[in-house]
Amino acid sequence: MPHFMKPAEGSWTEHLKIGTEPIGYEDSISPEHYELERDAIFRKTWLNVGRVEQLPRKGSYFTKELDAARTSLIVARGTDDEVRAFHNVCRHRGNKLVWNDFPKEETSGICRQFTCKYHAWRYDLDGKLSYVQQEGEFFDLDKADYGLKQVHTDVWEGFIFVNLDPDSTTPLREYLGEFATGIEGYPFHKLTQVHKYRAEIGANWKLFIDAFAEFYHAPILHSGQYMAEEARKIQKYGYEGLHYDTDGPHSMVSSWGGIAPPHDRKMVKPIEAALHSGLFGPWDAPDIGVETKDLPPAINPSRDERWGMDSFVFFPNFMLLIWRPNWVLTYHYWPTSHNTHIFEGTCYFVPPKNAFQRLQQELAAVSFKEYGLQDGNTLEATQTMLESRTVDTFPLNDQEVLLRHLHQTARSYVDEHQHGNAASDTPAAS
Repeated sequence: MPHFMKPAEGSWTEHLKIGTEPIGYEDSISPEHYELERDAIFRKTWLNVGRVEQLPRKGSYFTKELDAARTSLIVARGTDDEVRAFHNVCRHRGNKLVWNDFPKEETSGICRQFTCKYHAWRYDLDGKLSYVQQEGEFFDLDKADYGLKQVHTDVWEGFIFVNLDPDSTTPLREYLGEFATGIEGYPFHKLTQVHKYRAEIGANWKLFIDAFAEFYHAPILHSGQYMAEEARKIQKYGYEGLHYDTDGPHSMVSSWGGIAPPHDRKMVKPIEAALHSGLFGPWDAPDIGVETKDLPPAINPSRDERWGMDSFVFFPNFMLLIWRPNWVLTYHYWPTSHNTHIFEGTCYFVPPKNAFQRLQQELAAVSFKEYGLQDGNTLEATQTMLESRTVDTFPLNDQEVLLRHLHQTARSYVDEHQHGNAASDTPAAS
């Protein structure tokens, strides 16, 4: 197991100019702080809500529940082929417009218009109000004034983003910054075989991002996933990432290639040896039209031969993992309270050409799920003890530099929001 070196100028934390003092987690256990985050972060930033493959034709739509932002959205492809998003609320009496049997469950489909279940008001795919039941009963009603409330929507590399702030003037590409520029050109559109997981986690949304932003825990927490001899090696030598970086609110870590394929078959379990696959993905990478050495510049930024995976966090809650064997993982962390959230994990592969390749992909997806369950279970234990407040500061090591960055970033959004509100509440000088 290799032990990777820190940057020549010192620690990663020093290199990125992030403080080294112990930190507190009040931002992850305070109900009052969470309420501020809802407005300061989730109603102000660009949020990834899906991919264009979910809208394969004109009239395709899906709904997205955004509890943290206090809303539900309809995301649809119009007859003009444009992707738009609207608040999922009828303009008549405020009923949720699109849902099936259970109002809080997300749904999807294809339609020509959206019809309210309550009084049959209808809306075109572009949000215009097209029909009012017994329209003559209303007083001076102009349908042009009662279209669906649209939200800012844009697409980057096939990923659909929304911004709920009606006053936002920051374009998506500008918000996503240099990491997005450096990723552009990766053939995401070829990875259309999808496996999805969703779990309710009893922990603050930031704590799960913390878990995937460092690998310090891997030799210990996940040791049962390795063969015994390999686990002993990993625990003896530890683990460090290849590269860490930040760009404004966003961050990334570049990592070792793992066992895809392993240097020695004895490193892996029999099922992995039989299927040539595992947590790091199928060992035989499919052809996606780009060689590892020619990947876009933000991927494997150090161009290290040992590279195997990059994990990008686009603040606040979209994590994009690009793997050397030409597959992709995305994680989403959707808050539902100060100490609960919905975790969504999605695996993207090149469509398999035969049953063996399908099994390879399924083993990778199942392996990821097992690791995720181990992390999620631990985080619930972390949350309960943080809430005890028996300890209020905690030391972080150099591999945990991105944890510092995430919590500093989230707090800065809240601080800015509070200061803005305070300024707006201050009476103007006479």
